[in-house]
Amino acid sequence: MDRRNFLRTSSLFGLGVGLGTNSFALHTGKPAGKRIGMIGLDTSHSVEFVKAMNAKDAGSIFDGYTITIAYPHGSRDIESSYSRIEGYTKTVKEFGVKIAASIDEVIANSDVIMLETNDGKLHLEQALPVFKAGKRIFIDKPIAAQYKDVVAIFKASRQYNTPFFSASSLRYVDNLAAIRNGSLIGKIHGADTYSPSVLEPSHSDFYWYGIHGVEMLFTAMGSGCVSVSRTHAPNMDIAVGTWTDGRMGTFRGTRQGKHKYGGIAFGETGNMIISEYSGYKPLLLEIVKFFNTGIVPVDLKETMEIYAFMEAADESKRKGGLQVALQPYLDMLK
Repeated sequence: MDRRNFLRTSSLFGLGVGLGTNSFALHTGKPAGKRIGMIGLDTSHSVEFVKAMNAKDAGSIFDGYTITIAYPHGSRDIESSYSRIEGYTKTVKEFGVKIAASIDEVIANSDVIMLETNDGKLHLEQALPVFKAGKRIFIDKPIAAQYKDVVAIFKASRQYNTPFFSASSLRYVDNLAAIRNGSLIGKIHGADTYSPSVLEPSHSDFYWYGIHGVEMLFTAMGSGCVSVSRTHAPNMDIAVGTWTDGRMGTFRGTRQGKHKYGGIAFGETGNMIISEYSGYKPLLLEIVKFFNTGIVPVDLKETMEIYAFMEAADESKRKGGLQVALQPYLDMLK
């Protein structure tokens, strides 16, 4: 998406982004350098990103960007996250990453930021000083643990005129872009996706892990979802979304059996299996482009719909599977 379309989409979503002095254009020039500061070492993403970008044979793949400093915390109350911090800290140090004592130290010694804390409850608190410093930030999934904090992060991005990018790596599996643009099976009439959807009580249900499959669904279908209904069982969820043009898409979140990601898209000229997950490199390349340009590679409207969809799905669960509209959640951005 080019800069003008990015700004137009932001305005449509009540982000107050214009073409004058109060726009993200304040920070669309290249950053001062290519030092990436990382916040959070409680997710495997932290280690995998460091291994890829700081590898001796990385060459120019990531345009010279390397992760140079990291603040390890990180969740302090989710055992599956905080139990990883010590080991992951040791690993990233082996790749030349300095360990900081505070987020302020990371900000002062970096040019751009990756917020990798696995615990979304901390994201608003940890992102705010980055926005205030005017440094571009990639916020790993989920943007936050609850929708109100997702909205607060979007509004803080607007307030401090600093763009952020957030996406699941599943958005960039091999054939999804070509499925979406119609070059493989024509116009997309619908899609079914699936992914693990382990629940974490402190997060909205799909935010913790189901977001992977939900983001694949929206990558195939595009924005325009108006409502969702959700059927919940202890080991599975099925959420059915309806789009403005009558198309329907489904997400199946699993909590038993083998953890797999995938789906099928239904098009004008045929149906196609969505490619299997192929690693973090495509996402990292998009992050590098964002760091260089300040242009968010995913339409903000689509990102907000993803989170509104997941939040409305929670409300549908509470209402026994009734259809719930997304618009009231999107209106919170105004």
